[in-house]
Parts: sequence; C-alpha cells; structure tokens
Amino acid sequence: MREITYAEALREALREEMRRDERVIVLGEEVGVFGGVYKVTQGLLEEFGPKRVIDTPISEIAIIGVAAGAAMAGLKPVAEIMYMDFLTIAMDQIVTQISKMRFMSGGQLKVPLVIRTQYSLGRVHGAQHSQFFPAWFLQSPGIKVVLPSTPYDAKGLLKSSIRDENPVLFIEAGVLYRYKGFVPEEEYLIPLGKADIKKKGDDLTIIAFSRCVLEAMEAAKILEDKGISTEVIDPRCLVPLDLETIINSVKKTGKVVIVADDVKNGSITSEIAMLIIENVFDYLDGPIVRVTAPPLPTPFSPILEKQYMPNKEKIIKAVLENFKF
Repeated sequence: MREITYAEALREALREEMRRDERVIVLGEEVGVFGGVYKVTQGLLEEFGPKRVIDTPISEIAIIGVAAGAAMAGLKPVAEIMYMDFLTIAMDQIVTQISKMRFMSGGQLKVPLVIRTQYSLGRVHGAQHSQFFPAWFLQSPGIKVVLPSTPYDAKGLLKSSIRDENPVLFIEAGVLYRYKGFVPEEEYLIPLGKADIKKKGDDLTIIAFSRCVLEAMEAAKILEDKGISTEVIDPRCLVPLDLETIINSVKKTGKVVIVADDVKNGSITSEIAMLIIENVFDYLDGPIVRVTAPPLPTPFSPILEKQYMPNKEKIIKAVLENFKF
C-alpha cells in the first residue's frame, strides 16, 4: 500500500468529494490561488474553478457566515479557518446559529457544512496560534467534532464529514501535515463516532486524541519492553463519542491513562474520565491518570514548548508512578 502525507490525504478527500458532488465548495483564506497555507487545497482551483474554490478576506465571521448560508441554501461547503485560535471570532455563528438551526427549525433546515481548522502546538507559533480547545464544543450540542491522527483516518473521516447532513468541526494537527502513513488508493469511508484500537493490549488502556495518539503509540512500545501490555485507543471523534469501545477496554485492563493536548482543567480528558467513572468505576484497579498540557499559555520558546507538550516520556512516567503491574 502506498504512503502519503496527512496533508495529501486531506487533499485527496476534498478532490474526490468535489468530483463526486458538485454541491461541494471550498472557501477560506488563501485556499485558491495560493493552494492553502499548508498546501491542502493545492490544485483544486485549477480543476474546479473560482466558483467552487473561493478565496475570502481575512474574516472568520464572513467565512463561517457565508458557509452557513450556502449550506442552508443547498450547498455542501468546506470552510477553512487557518488557526483553531480564530474560531473564537466566529463563535456566534458556530455555537448560536449553525449547531442549533436544525433543532430550532424542527428539522426543516439543515446546515451540512464542514469547518476545517488546525492547531499549531509543536510548531513554535506562540500562545495565540497554538491553542487546542475541542472541549468547548461539548457545550454546543448539534455540531460533530472530529480529530484525525493519521493520514488514513484524515481522508476517511473528512469524506464522511462532507457527506454528513450535520455541521462538523474537523480539527487537524498542524504538526502532522507532513507525517506519512498508509492510505489505500481505492475509495473508503470511516464512519463518524467509531473509535479505532490502534494497538491491542491487556494490562493498560491509553486513550489518546489527535497528535497525542502518536506519542501514546511510542510510549506503548517502550512499556511493552517493560512487560506492560498496552492497549491504545484513538476515539477519532469527540462528538459522537464511541464510549462502548472505551468501556470495553477499561473493563479488560482496569487501568487507564487519557492523553490530550489541551490543558487539564475542563478538558476532553476531564469528560472522558467522568464517563469512565459513571460507567465502569467498579472495574478500575487504580486512579484515572491524565496527561495534558499545564494550565498555562503555550510558550514561544522551542525548548519550553517541548516541555509544555504531552509526550511519550510523560506518559511512561505517569504509568510507572501510578500503577503496579
């Protein structure tokens, strides 16, 4: 099977869906002539033209507002917000309008759009361009939240997101754009809300999101050398969440570590931990351990940023300090 990058996988998904359905359009800052800041949309303008690949002003409010209107009018927009940090500028459209429109209209209005964005933690982009806050959208029922960690997942999940009849927030990790992985040439879809067991094990469960899945896999290899059989679960979607896969794994291992790039307070790790407590507390053989970023803005210094981020060393340290095998 061929290997392609995370960015190339995303580009293939967009191209295939635009060829399949003429209602699919792409809009955002520099997505057309420049081919996207991260080259995800490279070549789409040449193939599909300026009516379907639309360069916009630097206005997140305008990008999401136009996408929402286009979706309600029958199109399938894929709107790009260059940095996750700047979703905040369009929060009224996302949280108050888009996520609630189908509910408020009794199903008469649908908003089938995808908001593609990325967080740049690990790329030395500073505190205002590195934030990761998917947990905020747990308070906004009506929008799905997707977090792919590999090229294979990125392509299959983006295609499914575009075909979905509900709004989807599709969060990419900027550090993964050049990461390569196996992706089949034939078409495939990955259903939203289905976790992937990246590695099977019997002694310990690690639940990791987005970039942290790679760190969890590296940690699992080292733990295996220490005789600790480690299962790594990638939920792939925060909303809808495949709770069943998580529960079954925790029942089997009795020990769980949750890893994500957001700060610990009010994070996605907080929500997953509480769901485990509510559903499988009696199966736990130790504390629920969380490995996250500290409650601080992201440092601009490359050395400090590395110390700030969750990594395999922090995962291994947390496991060995909290569990006995």
